[in-house]
Amino acid sequence: MREAVLLAAHGAPECAGDVAEYLSYVRGGRPMAPRIVAEVERRYREIGGGSPLLARTREQAAALQAQLGVPVYFGMRNWRPFLQETMARMQSDGIQRIVALCLAPQYSRLSVGFYFRRTQQAKDALGYTAEIAWTKSFHDHPMLVEAFHEKLAAQLPARQVLFTAHSLPERILESGDVYDKEARTTAALVARRAGLHGWEFAYQSQGMTDERWLGPGVESKLDQFAARGIQEVVLHPIGFVSDHVEVLYDVDILFHQHAAERGIALRRPESLNSSPTFIRALADVASQKLSRDRQGAV
Repeated sequence: MREAVLLAAHGAPECAGDVAEYLSYVRGGRPMAPRIVAEVERRYREIGGGSPLLARTREQAAALQAQLGVPVYFGMRNWRPFLQETMARMQSDGIQRIVALCLAPQYSRLSVGFYFRRTQQAKDALGYTAEIAWTKSFHDHPMLVEAFHEKLAAQLPARQVLFTAHSLPERILESGDVYDKEARTTAALVARRAGLHGWEFAYQSQGMTDERWLGPGVESKLDQFAARGIQEVVLHPIGFVSDHVEVLYDVDILFHQHAAERGIALRRPESLNSSPTFIRALADVASQKLSRDRQGAV
């Protein structure tokens, strides 16, 4: 039986001119206010014109394939290569069993669960009969924690560390979604590994909608730190595994400016990207779903 790993990622435009099309996929075809499209285009221009997410995901896939010894494909939810395009390639290549892994450590039905549904829809649309084995969450995997710690250690010591994850609509809590618990658990485990005492947690990159999003927000935390006389903060995004706009703009530009205006020097550890320790974490997670004759390859 031919097996392969499928990495699923959010996707992002590679140039500012693609932003309007990209946002139409994010919104499921629903129209986006022109002012929001213009603002998002501006943000991509601020980080160099486009997102490095595709390049970083390609590097992660190549490193994971070298580690596992099985083919590793990647597909995007909201940009090219779309999940259906990648699934079509896998079907053409004769892949009969797929271990699917979302490049988001913490599970939510609204985010990772949506990748599950999109992948299944692509499979059905293609009439593809391959078996799919999903890995649901790896938020507390020891090597993920170690990978985040390795990046954080280069920024220590610091008086204050603020861990962040991408915010989601607050309504997810009403259904018992585990995302908030898992995000805070990842932060706590990295903090414990680093021996931190002064650390806190916040949500970042809330959506441009009128509904309530998970908090507290980063800006409110920075305001509190300033009021307490804290002048040095390390902000560590533990909900992301690659460089993209939520890191390169929201953290490196927006939060840096907010902090500087309050007399705070803000630093950020490097993103995981293709960190060897992170790739080993992915390999271990995937190997647990691969057939028994492949498990010795990690």
